[in-house]
Amino acid sequence: MNILVLGATGRVGSQIVTYSLHDRHHVTVLVRTPEKIQIHNENLTIIQGNVLNKNDIALAMRGIDVVISALNTDGTDTLSESMPLIIEAMVTEGIKRIITIGTAGILQSRTTPNSLRYQSSESKRKSTRAAEDHHKVYDILKQSNLDWTIVCPTYLPDGEKVGKYRIERNFLPEGGTKISVPDTAEFTFKQINASDYIKSRVGITY
Repeated sequence: MNILVLGATGRVGSQIVTYSLHDRHHVTVLVRTPEKIQIHNENLTIIQGNVLNKNDIALAMRGIDVVISALNTDGTDTLSESMPLIIEAMVTEGIKRIITIGTAGILQSRTTPNSLRYQSSESKRKSTRAAEDHHKVYDILKQSNLDWTIVCPTYLPDGEKVGKYRIERNFLPEGGTKISVPDTAEFTFKQINASDYIKSRVGITY
């Protein structure tokens, strides 16, 4: 498959690139700083550019089968500002499948069913800024015609790959407190061949 990975220099994104290349897919990455990509592989195409630049996104999408976005919030609005550009380029190229990394904060609350976790007492975080940006992305994707999946990890230490974890559609599995970066990346990567969670969020934790 031809996979476009956005956020490829981040913790989860870089692991997704590794898994994809290991399975012999062709991977394209759009990065601001190509020097940060330390992988040399004949199946890896590195495009220098910015997800907020319409032309850069359009160029990166050519010939792509599936998009994986591991962009993070970084205290900016990059996530929600880039998503309309990503969707527009996907529609232009006829790409249907997008898998994004969200946050457990945008899963449904168990205590307050009509609220998201970050809006309820379930969330222990003081700042809701990142969750609010992920929430905007969720709303934008819901309004699209794409086959989207938002993988929503809880606390995300680097950790080791365990290979066993719990997942639940639209909720965080009960009692979950953390999930490692490698396991989150593995589950996200596996969604390129799965249709179980199309048009839904999926909580992931140990």
